[in-house]
Amino acid sequence: MPLAIVAALAASLGIHVAALFGPDVELFGGADEPVTLRAELQPPPAAPKAPAEPKPAAKPRPKTAKTAPLVTAKASPEAPVVPAAPEPDSEIEQKNEPTLGPAVDSVVVASAPSAPPEPAQPLLPASGTIRYAIYMGTRGFQIGRAEHNWEFTADGRYRLTGMTETVGLAALFKTIRFENESSGRLVAGGLQPESYRTRKNGQDANENADFDWTAGEVRLSRSGKVQPIAPGAQDILSLNYQLAYLPRPEVGATVGVITGKKYERHELDSLGEEELATPAGHFRTLHLRALGSNVTEIWIALDRHRLPVKIRFTDKKGDVYEQVATEIGMP
Repeated sequence: MPLAIVAALAASLGIHVAALFGPDVELFGGADEPVTLRAELQPPPAAPKAPAEPKPAAKPRPKTAKTAPLVTAKASPEAPVVPAAPEPDSEIEQKNEPTLGPAVDSVVVASAPSAPPEPAQPLLPASGTIRYAIYMGTRGFQIGRAEHNWEFTADGRYRLTGMTETVGLAALFKTIRFENESSGRLVAGGLQPESYRTRKNGQDANENADFDWTAGEVRLSRSGKVQPIAPGAQDILSLNYQLAYLPRPEVGATVGVITGKKYERHELDSLGEEELATPAGHFRTLHLRALGSNVTEIWIALDRHRLPVKIRFTDKKGDVYEQVATEIGMP
């Protein structure tokens, strides 16, 4: 009988482990992409102004042929009265032409506001580590562990690495080690990722992303798609540390997230402050939640650099996984 129970538990555990640790896991999955596209395609409406070019069709320029007589009219003292009339016409034409120019320029600037990022000072120490225990259920059975490392350099760049692996009975049934890395620049608005890479059991998981902030887009390796992104968009790893740069997290925020498979925008709700005790210590935290087909909740330590000290993921079936900080190391 005990063997049957262990076998049943192992089978169930294997299914859950695969769902949690596989590269397809989407902590912020759920929203439909059309919403994102609608938000990103707002700049193109400026393009219809191009049809305004028919104005050249009403080329009053042929009338400028009258300028020849005006030149001769300048010789007479009364002629100045005549040139006064054509000059406004030419001014009107000149005013119309510049209006088309700046309109196009403004679209270009809007599409690439982040081209020259301004460096900023990190809110975290130059380097550090945070380790987690991963439970299936609410502080139930431990199935894995995770570790995050961060590094900020003097030239304004950052590098984040994450590792998640199975432990205990889960590791005996199925050994999985998932690694991801985010690197980029630290700018005035916070983290600006340039590259996101993933590995599963030592092999490329093909859940990678490359950001082009000049063009305002991201290329996903798995699908090969190039999608437009909004300023401030993050990958699934950098998001945890970008929360420290939210101006007012207590009132919520809208975040863009690249999971490696796709890019979506989500509403991040604030559920208020909570006192939280973890193996890493006792913290005053702010409880944040992102709703979708799945639900992700993050507790950030207000008295510890807004570090994510607890993360809870609830999937479509209602299964719950918790990632709780067990150790925080900073020089």
